[in-house]
Amino acid sequence: MSKNKNNKPIWSTRIKKNASNLFKKVGGSLPIDKRLFKEDIEGSIAHVEMLYKQKIINFRIKNKIIWGLKRIKNEIVKKKFNFNYDLEDIHMNIENRLFELIGDDAGYVHTARSRNDQVITDLKLWLKEATKKIIILLDNTNSNILNLAQKNIRTIMPGFTHLKNAQPLSLAHYLLAYVEMFKRDKKKFKNNLEFLDENPLGVGALSGTSFKIDRNYTTKKLKFKKPTNNSVDTISDRDFVLDFLYSSLACSLHISRIAEELIIWNSDAFNMITLNDKLVTGSSIMPQKKNPDPLEYLRGKTGIFIGNINSMISILKGLPLSYFKDLQDDKEIVFKTNDQLKISLSLLNDVIKNLIINKKSMLSLAGKGFTTATDLSDYIVRELGYPFRKAYIQTAKIINLAEKKNKKLHELELKEINQIEPKLTLNVYKILNLENSINSKKSYGGTSFENIKKMIKKAKKWQKKF
Repeated sequence: MSKNKNNKPIWSTRIKKNASNLFKKVGGSLPIDKRLFKEDIEGSIAHVEMLYKQKIINFRIKNKIIWGLKRIKNEIVKKKFNFNYDLEDIHMNIENRLFELIGDDAGYVHTARSRNDQVITDLKLWLKEATKKIIILLDNTNSNILNLAQKNIRTIMPGFTHLKNAQPLSLAHYLLAYVEMFKRDKKKFKNNLEFLDENPLGVGALSGTSFKIDRNYTTKKLKFKKPTNNSVDTISDRDFVLDFLYSSLACSLHISRIAEELIIWNSDAFNMITLNDKLVTGSSIMPQKKNPDPLEYLRGKTGIFIGNINSMISILKGLPLSYFKDLQDDKEIVFKTNDQLKISLSLLNDVIKNLIINKKSMLSLAGKGFTTATDLSDYIVRELGYPFRKAYIQTAKIINLAEKKNKKLHELELKEINQIEPKLTLNVYKILNLENSINSKKSYGGTSFENIKKMIKKAKKWQKKF
């Protein structure tokens, strides 16, 4: 079988001198884009079938090309394919091998297309599948959080503002806050699928093609919803890359926040949770240490997502239309982001499934810092008819008294409370109970136990439906 110009790039007819070794090294994208081999072959097969349908190539050539492409895919899957780094990228490697297999008829494969629309098609196809896999991981994450929440509806913990004890909460309610975050992440990735569903194949280098192609046919074959509208925009567009990078960044921020939360809770000062020994490391000098390294890993890796999206934004800022070599870096940025997000979500799931909740410590900490103070203010408003600001002042005075006497609010005697507010009765102690405080928050989205049960049920139903 004949070869494609003796394994030289196709443009060697026009460009007489070989590229310098340094430029070959930095200009080639094969180490990165060879991950797109399946998508590249899938796109080429659809393109060739369209060329036949439109009578641009004949039946014999179509079958030879498709046979060759399928064989190449099999060779790569079985690791029997010889990647040639002199040929710059995966597209030229596949085309060159096709020449080796079927001869000059391989030259028809690139009729009415450019590497410009080819690579965008490949990347969109790859991102569609990668996005679906991330959505599955997000579903797993929320399922694990929901399972933990289900077991801890009546587990009482302190809610924090400024990392100071603020009001008592159900641990389940706290966990459901992260369910909401990861639900939003799932929505972002699902929305991205809509923007990924426009087929770039057929726009050529930037202006379209003079061949009578059928872009609706390749759109259907490749399971896109519709072809793109403008050839120049199609070649220039990397909004779908930014969408993926932003969604990944937002998700990584949520992962980082829950990781930071758990690091704090795991500290000796808080002692609200313990990590399974599978998820800690030791110290080289301090024998007693059990360090939450996986959580610190998750928190630290967020910097990669910030750096990746900033890199892509910097590439696109001020870049004229349509294709420039700068855009070659998009794939490496996307692959690194995708790989790290999958690792981070998988590790987070491992952590959530191996958490040990220290319920007594949580309850003890929830009782510190006068966390039922707001309940007392609200009670004074309801029972005594005071304006809230007057009730606030009276409550603050009672807290000052408790602080002076080194007592918790419920430890004050009624006669001590009556020194500040004579109208209060023994019923006030019901308000100062932590569980009663939590269960009183019945407003929609609040932390009452009944609300939480409904929200867990609602979240599970949403997850199955969406």
